[in-house]
Amino acid sequence: MKQVDKLRIHTYETRQVMGAAAAAMAGDRIRQLLQQQEQLNIVFAAAPSQQEFLEALAADKGIEWERINAFHMDEYIGLDAAAPQGFGNFLKDRLFAKVPFRSVHYLNGNAADPQAECERYAALLRQGVDMVMMGIGENTHIAFNDPHVADFNDPQLVKVVDLDYACRQQQVNDGCFETFAQVPTHALTLTVPALLKGRYLFCVVPGPNKAAAVKHTLFDSISEKYPSTALRNHPEAVLFTDKDSAALSFDRLAQLS
Repeated sequence: MKQVDKLRIHTYETRQVMGAAAAAMAGDRIRQLLQQQEQLNIVFAAAPSQQEFLEALAADKGIEWERINAFHMDEYIGLDAAAPQGFGNFLKDRLFAKVPFRSVHYLNGNAADPQAECERYAALLRQGVDMVMMGIGENTHIAFNDPHVADFNDPQLVKVVDLDYACRQQQVNDGCFETFAQVPTHALTLTVPALLKGRYLFCVVPGPNKAAAVKHTLFDSISEKYPSTALRNHPEAVLFTDKDSAALSFDRLAQLS
């Protein structure tokens, strides 16, 4: 393990091993917290980068899912409600419908009043967030806080954002959409402060397309220019990488004690 500021970093040979290790660590933390409190609120990210992690977590038979309330951190605006690219649908297929959660709270990207939907979801989050299972985008966004909309002091917990070019292109790179034009232009997202309110953050970032983002996250100045740098200020954040996503950071990480 290495550490940059407060952020702890684990690197694994493959994304499969990384996903399993992250899920094992998250499962242990869930069990620990459930010994201390009756129920947990956990926020989950939806992206192909989370596939191995979610699969391993869903297979953990030692988690009392019926004591966990699930949330997700972002959702496209205007996408067909049944579209597989919808983040709620992605998580339902891979986790929410596979284990018996106490409750699942979906963000509605087709709400008639998006601002009212943001306020509804924010009210739920104000009950407290115990854990956040997240990733980092190619442009270093966390949730849909792209650099041009990220605000480390955002007064909102959930807001409407427009998506930048790199963010939309990533959805094509990931195979979620066939063409750039199909990617929605706007979304609902938890803000940076909302994510950082989680008591424990597990950030899973595999693959060669994320190598530059990981390097920025670890070694650039902490600022909205690279939103994921905010993780370095959190006292209980852990970054999980594979050899591909850590490729541009190996040399500098090796110099750390």
